[in-house]
Amino acid sequence: GEVAVSWRPSSEFAGNLYKGEGILPASPQKVWECIKPVAGGLRTKWDQNVKDFEVIEAISDTVSICRTTTPSACMRIISPREFVDVVVMKQYEDGTMQSAATNVEHPLCPPQPNFVRGFNYPCGCFCIPVP
Repeated sequence: GEVAVSWRPSSEFAGNLYKGEGILPASPQKVWECIKPVAGGLRTKWDQNVKDFEVIEAISDTVSICRTTTPSACMRIISPREFVDVVVMKQYEDGTMQSAATNVEHPLCPPQPNFVRGFNYPCGCFCIPVP
């Protein structure tokens, strides 16, 4: 399958909003296992831009404070980054699975040495079943 990427200028910050979408020949549950933001998940195994993902605090069974780290890039010209976000995951009655996140500061996760603290605007992903 193909992946379509679209973008538009943001009305909230100096930059663009991006959306990628595609249809995969797999069950929504299998796709979700690959993309869901959980500690020990599959994302770090296939996504070269995610080095580690850890839960700092579980607020509930669907809401958590998480830290994501990225490796250095461009022969170490770009330093490793760390992002701290509040993440919510939800499954809807029609089988759609969603994660949504945004930047947050948390006392249990101060900036770490050797990382540049990044800032995520609201973001997320959906896994929607199709016939």
